[in-house]
Amino acid sequence: MKLYYDLHIHSCLSPCGDEDSTPNNIVNMALIKGLNVIALSDHNTGKNCPAAIAVGKKNGLVVLPAMELTTSEDIHILCLFEKYEDLKKLEDHIQKTRLRIRNKPEIFGHQRILNENDEVIGEEEDLLIVSSGVSVQEAAALVKGFGGIAVPAHIDKQSNGLIGVLGAFDYGLGFEMVECTVDSGVELPQITDSDAHYLWDISEAEHFISAESCSAHGVFAALKKMCAEGKCR
Repeated sequence: MKLYYDLHIHSCLSPCGDEDSTPNNIVNMALIKGLNVIALSDHNTGKNCPAAIAVGKKNGLVVLPAMELTTSEDIHILCLFEKYEDLKKLEDHIQKTRLRIRNKPEIFGHQRILNENDEVIGEEEDLLIVSSGVSVQEAAALVKGFGGIAVPAHIDKQSNGLIGVLGAFDYGLGFEMVECTVDSGVELPQITDSDAHYLWDISEAEHFISAESCSAHGVFAALKKMCAEGKCR
């Protein structure tokens, strides 16, 4: 079946994310846009994923747990998972290496953790938009080791994109899929997402994947199949 997706959406936990980007607002906007599956992918954390997953289940939207990892080279890597428990293991790992800089909400924005009723249950005190301490050489194998898929994010952008930072795509890094809005020329399967920081930026029902079921398991299996079949090198 065709499943329309947007696998790169930020919530109000990302300091650069809009405060209206709560789990309920994100899920409902995705439904309005006609999507079947989304991934919540805040910077270096997945703490708003449980709430978004719960809201998605109530409303018939598949929500994959994810995060946008910032490598030590300042490259953004979209890390997609089937289960939140696996994402949590990655987050626990990078917590040990992530730079510790106290957030200044008046400058960078709040980093709010919400429950499924959009109630604030906590706030990240350390700034999330910093290096995770994980190098780009480590990222693919590290994420895969925790059961996820590591996808270099927005590689067609100069800022924080793998090609923009390194100057070229290095297949030796072990990535099996890329995220890009145009044909990048990289010989790997490609997904196209919004990188939405505001509700109105969430993708329309334009890009789809083919999966056997409309479920986290079905979507993740389809992504893994794309990676396996799309290897070119």
